[in-house]
Amino acid sequence: MNIPQHVAIILDGNGRWAKKKGMPRNYGHAQGSKNVERICEEAWRMGIKYLTVYAFSTENWNRPQNEVDALMKLLRNYMKTCLKTAAKNDMKIRVIGDKTALDSDIKQRIAELESATKDNQGLNFTIALNYGSRDEMIRATKKLAKDCVDGRVNVEDIDEKLYESYLDTHGVPDPDLLIRTSGELRLSNYLLWQLAYTEFYFTDVLWPDFTKDELKKAIDQYNRRDRRFGGVKEETNV
Repeated sequence: MNIPQHVAIILDGNGRWAKKKGMPRNYGHAQGSKNVERICEEAWRMGIKYLTVYAFSTENWNRPQNEVDALMKLLRNYMKTCLKTAAKNDMKIRVIGDKTALDSDIKQRIAELESATKDNQGLNFTIALNYGSRDEMIRATKKLAKDCVDGRVNVEDIDEKLYESYLDTHGVPDPDLLIRTSGELRLSNYLLWQLAYTEFYFTDVLWPDFTKDELKKAIDQYNRRDRRFGGVKEETNV
């Protein structure tokens, strides 16, 4: 079986999962957070090298304030847990998105987490936090424009490779497979540039119920695709 090098996941359905069980939405988010840890371990065991998850979007600030506050509290706790998990599994952690809107203590924990894991050789785990793809591209364009004005970049030299170096995901290969849980069939402003040639897999399974077997189903479906780039079939190791 050909294992995708990079899998991106939109973690959807935590609130609906909790509602089905008669529990508050925050309970669903907590359980979803625990499932991220499980899937990280399973992904690495299966041979996946990069895993990127959509944890909190730029649009999520529009949710009810009590839910946003609960998510931020959960994030603080998760950062502590993630450090232990990273040490246990040799994971390298990276956080993408606009960190300027986050509280100072969260920004500090992110910096500590990235610094502590930068030399790890296991799964490359990327967390999209206060992330929106349009926002990412606007921020990248502003940086590139400033470098042009300052004379560090010539306009004639701008190409895809140069532009990608200004994105949050610079240095990380584009996803081979995108998974979205909970039955929604949209990208929700997630990695729009990076998903240009990615295979999509949508499942009705809510994120807290997404297991190793569900991940295998997604990869099995990925292996059934006839991936072509510019009319040339992708080489696979089946």
